[in-house]
Amino acid sequence: MRLDPEAGRLGFRVATHDVLPSTNVEALRHAVEHADDARPLWIVAREQTQGRGRRGNTWVSPRGNLYATLLLHDPALPPHAPQLSFVAALAVLDAIADRAPMVAQRLALKWPNDVLCGREKLAGILLEGRMLGEKITVAIGIGVNCMHHPAQTGYPATDLAAAGAPVSAGELFTALSGAMLRRLEQWRSGAGFADIRRNWLARAAGIGKPIRVRLPDREISGRCEGLDDSGCLLLRRADGTLQTIAAGEVFTLADDPERASHPDQIACDGAE
Repeated sequence: MRLDPEAGRLGFRVATHDVLPSTNVEALRHAVEHADDARPLWIVAREQTQGRGRRGNTWVSPRGNLYATLLLHDPALPPHAPQLSFVAALAVLDAIADRAPMVAQRLALKWPNDVLCGREKLAGILLEGRMLGEKITVAIGIGVNCMHHPAQTGYPATDLAAAGAPVSAGELFTALSGAMLRRLEQWRSGAGFADIRRNWLARAAGIGKPIRVRLPDREISGRCEGLDDSGCLLLRRADGTLQTIAAGEVFTLADDPERASHPDQIACDGAE
């Protein structure tokens, strides 16, 4: 895997593995064992054997797809670190649009951390953080379905090849490493989140539409009204109240209700 030249010049590094249990686990292991090395590091695997997503969901990880984690030491104050999910989603969308322009207009972002092609899930993101001393270290796991996608998932899935845009994992990674650098520069450790939020909303799926949100203990529905200033989902309930949601799984009410009743099964270590 090759880094974007500018990312390499600015100190980003990449470690490529043939097989790993999990790119996020490997990144966090590296963070603990090399706590004095603050340089950004990409961990990339051609295959994962124990890929996972949010809430422990399985991420199917055959060869041919992209499985990558960016490890960042002290990227921002801890309260701002969750914003990296939006930064990463935009970077993934940018990279796919750059290398697969034929699907660029079909790409959309689903809260909190998925990239869609049409109405189908193409990529996902999983953020994991660890406090090392008084500073936070964040692993930004990214999974992109380049050549394969699983069937019978909780949310419909696709891959770039199936969408008519075959792109290799290596080619996409080079574009992603450059796109991530540019989005991190835009974000500025949280100071630029207003711009990130505006760019994310411009490509968001479901704004103004009825949605269902699966919470840990129940499901609720309403109309999606966007994001608040911190990135939480704003849901207008049937009684007119506006509810702020920090975490959950979102389904549009137009999705197959039978499929939407099962947990999402395609989100990586990178992703969900």
